[in-house]
Amino acid sequence: MFWLDEELIFFPPQGLADKDGFLAVGGDLSVRRLLLAYRSGIFPWYDEPDPIMWFCPSPRFVLFPGRLKISSSMKKVIRSGVFEITFSEAFGEVMEACGRIPRPGQTGTWIGPEMLAAYKEMHRLGFAWSAEAWRDGKLAGGVYGVKLGNCFFGESMFSRESNASKTAFIFLVEKLKAEGCVVIDCQVQTKHLQSLGGEFIPLPDFLALLDKNIPPLELLYKGL
Repeated sequence: MFWLDEELIFFPPQGLADKDGFLAVGGDLSVRRLLLAYRSGIFPWYDEPDPIMWFCPSPRFVLFPGRLKISSSMKKVIRSGVFEITFSEAFGEVMEACGRIPRPGQTGTWIGPEMLAAYKEMHRLGFAWSAEAWRDGKLAGGVYGVKLGNCFFGESMFSRESNASKTAFIFLVEKLKAEGCVVIDCQVQTKHLQSLGGEFIPLPDFLALLDKNIPPLELLYKGL
């Protein structure tokens, strides 16, 4: 197990993660560390107030925007216009809802106060995005994640109404595709994301995509 120092922004090599993708523990959720983590294919996942745990699963479950699968039933939902879609207009509300929504097999949430504060700051700086699905003026579902260069890292989604999160996700993928995004990191496999076109790729291939499509750290850090 690798313990990270709060003062030194560093991660061990990704290939040293265990079979579950667990790589390191400790450190902090500063913007600089989060930018290094995502650019390196690493992400935090833990229950507060436990120490921060960092993961880098191999192989990696991703979705290529050009391979998005939209079922006939979802095409019908989209055509109906039942949901109004916006982007990054309610980031905090989406993230908070992702933390509160009940999930099968989970008794708590990994989206605690520290995570909320860190990603709201990432959003303020333009590194974190959300997509919202509204119905009758109320937030029905949404998704949020981190965008660096031409790569997007999905974090979580929630739905208060059937198909709301799927609709938000589909519109987000289409927007990312139009803007040149080459890969969406889904982090871990779910049947939901697999039905939309998610697939496994070798970790070295994923890391090569990040290195090619995300600016160097010194450019990401510019202005911080």
